[in-house]
Amino acid sequence: MQNRRMENNSQEKMVSGTAWLSAANIISRLLGAIYIIPWYAWMAPHSAEANALFSMGYNVYAFFILLSTVGIPAAIAKEISKYHALNDENTANRLLRQILLFMLGIGIVAATIMYIFSPALSYASGGDAKLIPVMRSLSLSILFFPVISAIRGYFQGMSEMKAFAMSQIYEQIIRIIWMLVATFWIMQVGSKNWVGAVTQSTTAAFIGVIASFVVLVFYLVKEDRLRQIFSFEPGNSKISTVNLLKGTIITSIPLLVTGSAIQVFKIVDQMTFVNLMLKFTDFSRTQLNIYFAYFAANVDKIVMIVIAMALTLGDVGLPLITAAYTKKRRKETASLVAYNFQLFAVFMIPAVMGMILLARPLYTVFYSKPDALQLNLFVLYTLQSILLSLPVLIWIYMQAMQNSRIAMKYFGITLVVKLVLQVPSLFLFHVYGPFVSTTIALLVGSIISLKKLREMSGYRPQNIWRKIYAILFLTAIMSIGVMIINLILSLFLNPTGRVSSFIHLLISGGLGIYIYLFLLAKIGLLEKILGAQGTSIRRRLHI
Repeated sequence: MQNRRMENNSQEKMVSGTAWLSAANIISRLLGAIYIIPWYAWMAPHSAEANALFSMGYNVYAFFILLSTVGIPAAIAKEISKYHALNDENTANRLLRQILLFMLGIGIVAATIMYIFSPALSYASGGDAKLIPVMRSLSLSILFFPVISAIRGYFQGMSEMKAFAMSQIYEQIIRIIWMLVATFWIMQVGSKNWVGAVTQSTTAAFIGVIASFVVLVFYLVKEDRLRQIFSFEPGNSKISTVNLLKGTIITSIPLLVTGSAIQVFKIVDQMTFVNLMLKFTDFSRTQLNIYFAYFAANVDKIVMIVIAMALTLGDVGLPLITAAYTKKRRKETASLVAYNFQLFAVFMIPAVMGMILLARPLYTVFYSKPDALQLNLFVLYTLQSILLSLPVLIWIYMQAMQNSRIAMKYFGITLVVKLVLQVPSLFLFHVYGPFVSTTIALLVGSIISLKKLREMSGYRPQNIWRKIYAILFLTAIMSIGVMIINLILSLFLNPTGRVSSFIHLLISGGLGIYIYLFLLAKIGLLEKILGAQGTSIRRRLHI
């Protein structure tokens, strides 16, 4: 009876933790997309160039964040959980104290490097002197972020995900408030110094990190954990923090490399586009920064939401894949890999098609009415998002099957193809060059990785394609429905402004989602692929 009660309690904690993290991720991503609407409008007439500077700074910042955490928070969670299961809280607290000190040192080193090398990174990115204060303001966040990630790992190890989630939510809320207030004050009331406004917008990341830290400390004090952590009482177990960190870094390198694949591709484009296009064309640096905003910054804000959600859905069964592969259950492994691909496809294909069909009103709501170039780039990069996320998902599966080196090898091949094609693609296709080189590289990477994954897992492609054909067919019917709805709406309301475009999105997008889910339910795919969640969705929509 007691064991059953403990098991139920663990399951409740897991469900609660998943709910808190899911809510935090959804809220953070929505806020991260919505803020761009007023921010972009207030930055006029420098909106695109400002967004380019912002994006260039954040791309480098995100890369430094990846390097400065190197999977350590997950290792902390695992170790904290282990020692608490052994009723050895003092050892867990000692481990946390040592790792916090180590992470503070990492933060200081990483922040110093980014601050010192900001001029070199700025000119390498093609952003000239305007980008330097932007990058330097972001280096402040790196100072404390590793410490915050360690504390989050502690709460994760304690299965107390509310604190973890609330720190994420408040970080985003405070960051956005600072961004919007500062931007409005500078651009609408004050000096109209748009570079200063961008710098304040990136300084907001530091303000958000401080807010996150305050929230985490609040929960530590509230649960009386801060006193326990710094009580310095001896533990029952012997630990080697150095060995733990060494092992964690070694095992996390493959995850870090393949997990940062999308970020690496962004950095390649950032470091080559403006500088090479200055040599290949007569465009000014300002105009090229605007073009960079069109294909990178503007598209990225929207498309990355879909990619992140697709990868989350696609890797939901990873622990099961690892377990099945470890136990040498080849048939079960193949079935799980096929299922995860279907889960990825059932969301990604209709989401991308819907965004393409509603590209004009979607772009207008977030930025402004697009010209032909902006619209073309948005459509192409939205379509490319499937290819951008597919190989990353495959490499994660490979690592789940304990083949990290193979995953790194195929990522390396994909990156080499991208680097080899980047210069000729920019020379021949100009602003479309990064799209061409990335698409070809991802196609090569996806094809060779899929072939290898088939050998490793034994999945049968025909089992996947049968479901994907059905998803494509349903997506086609949904698309026809969305086009008809759009056509009828356009007779009464032309989507030229933000309000009219938003109404189009709300009605056409909402009905498109309903049509797709209705069709999925009617042919039985909704519950076959989504299981209990599919049943819940069907009941809520009264299908």
